[in-house]
Amino acid sequence: MYTHAGHWSANKRIAFLAIGLAVLLALAGLAAWWTGRSETHRSAVPGPANSSSAPSPAHPPAGGTGTVAPPAKISDPLAYGKAAAQVLWTYDTRTTSHTQHLAGLRAWVTQETKYADWPGIQALIPDPVLWTRMHDNAQHAEATVTESRFPSSFKQALAEDPTTLTTAYIYAVTVTGKQQISWNGGGAGAEDRSVTLAVQCRPGTDCSLVAISPRVLP
Repeated sequence: MYTHAGHWSANKRIAFLAIGLAVLLALAGLAAWWTGRSETHRSAVPGPANSSSAPSPAHPPAGGTGTVAPPAKISDPLAYGKAAAQVLWTYDTRTTSHTQHLAGLRAWVTQETKYADWPGIQALIPDPVLWTRMHDNAQHAEATVTESRFPSSFKQALAEDPTTLTTAYIYAVTVTGKQQISWNGGGAGAEDRSVTLAVQCRPGTDCSLVAISPRVLP
């Protein structure tokens, strides 16, 4: 989509960079461990749980966040992208409740609700019932991040109009790495991960997460 930026007005380019990534959301890196997409993950998750939980709140409490890392105090979008991907690909159902995990992730999201797509991110986190099943199986994941970069299409848009960032200061950052998943009985598996994040880094402030793209931008 960025490749058509030259045909848009400045306002449309700004709207795309600030909101466009928030419209088409999919938690590409995190999805494998709750959708059962990969064979490894299907082995990790046990059968239907006997217990159930109430739906998670739209705005999780600001209390305990379990093992979710606190928001990174970083003003560089590439470095922040690495840190955000690390936390998105990391979880521990053994010690962190569903509510705590959501609260921990929410702390990474920008407070500028005009741009943030927290509901979209929250909707792609395992629901309370699945989280309970994962907890029963002691499922947890660690991540190793290897690279972050600005997609070429994003750099092209900025080259065509450098003022594009001056409204929302939202950057597209593509991050790659590997996720290691473990569960009861010595079960384990690893998968490569790639995700494009929308990261807000206003001058003089720490960066924050805005949204997650459904695909890795070129």
